[in-house]
Amino acid sequence: MNNIIFLERGEIETFLPGERLAEAKLLMEPYVLIDPEEIADEGAWLQFLEENNPKIIFSGWAMEALPNHVFDLAPNLKYVCYLTGTIRSVVPRSLIENGLLVTNWGSSISRTISECALLLVLGCVRRVSYWTQKMHSEGAWNDGSETHSLFGKRIGIHGFGMIARELIPLIRPFTDRISAFSPGVPQSIFDEFEVSQAGSLEALFSENDVIVELEALTDETKRIVDEKLLRTIPANGVFVNVGRGAVVDEAALARVAKEGRIQIGLDVYEAEPLPKGSPLRGLDNVLLLPHVGGPTTDRRVDAGDHALRNLRSYRSGNELKGVFNLEVYDRST
Repeated sequence: MNNIIFLERGEIETFLPGERLAEAKLLMEPYVLIDPEEIADEGAWLQFLEENNPKIIFSGWAMEALPNHVFDLAPNLKYVCYLTGTIRSVVPRSLIENGLLVTNWGSSISRTISECALLLVLGCVRRVSYWTQKMHSEGAWNDGSETHSLFGKRIGIHGFGMIARELIPLIRPFTDRISAFSPGVPQSIFDEFEVSQAGSLEALFSENDVIVELEALTDETKRIVDEKLLRTIPANGVFVNVGRGAVVDEAALARVAKEGRIQIGLDVYEAEPLPKGSPLRGLDNVLLLPHVGGPTTDRRVDAGDHALRNLRSYRSGNELKGVFNLEVYDRST
C-alpha cells in the first residue's frame, strides 16, 4: 500500500513551495509521488490505483477522475485531500455517499476572492472599463464624464458566507452603510459583523448603491437575480458578481448592461470560458475578469497550508476543515 501524491510540477511550486512538499511527504508516508503527465490514459490510472491501493490521495487540478467502482480497485481508500476547488469532475457523488472523505481548499481562498470583489467595486465606481477602452482604442482623455467614489455608498451583499464576511473589513474604510440578505444565516452572525439584515432580496437591490453577489448556487437560487431585480438597482449603481454565475439570469444582465444605466463587474459567468460572442463583451460599462478571483498565484500557498493542516488533522484523528460533503457537492458547479 502506498498513498498517492498526484500533482503537477507547477502545482507543487505554487501550492507547496519551500519546505511544504517535504512536510507533505512525511504526512503521506508511505507514498508514491507521480506527475499526471506520467499517466498515459484512464487505463493506466486505474492500474496505478489498483497497484498502490492508497488510503490517501493528495491531488490538485490535474487529478484523474476516480471511477464509481474505485473501492473495488483500491478498497483501502479513505480520504482525498484536494488542493483546489470543486471536485465534481473527479469524484463521483456515489463515492461520498459511500463514505469517502474529501476536502478542498474551503475558506482558505475567501480573502483573495473578497479582495477581487473590492477591486471590481472600485473599478466600477471609477468607470475603469470605460476609460481603459477609450484610452486604448481612441486615444481619449478626460472628457468630463461622471465618476463616483465608494466613500459613503450603501453596500448590499447577497449571501453572507465566508467570502462576504472577509469582505466586510475591506469595505469598512469606505462606509459603514452595509446590509446583507442571506436566508438561513442567523441574526447573531449579522450582529457579529455589525451588518444590517435586509428585509428581502428586493429591498437589498433597491435600497443600495452597490450590490455584491455572493449567494451560493442551489436549485432555489439559480437565476434568482432576474431582470426585474436588476432594474431596481438605482441609476449609477453597481452590480458585481464574484460568487456563482448561474445565480444571475445572464441574458437579462446583458440587456440591462446595454442600457448603460448601471456599472457591472463580473468574474464569474453561466458558461465558462465566457463565449467570444457574449453580449457582455465590448460594453464600456462592464468590467470583465476571466474567473481569476480565487487564489492568486502568490497566494496559492494559503490553500497549500490549509491542505497540510488537514493532513495533520487526519493523521491525528482531529476534525478536518473544508469537507466536501453531499450538501456542498450538490450546490457546487
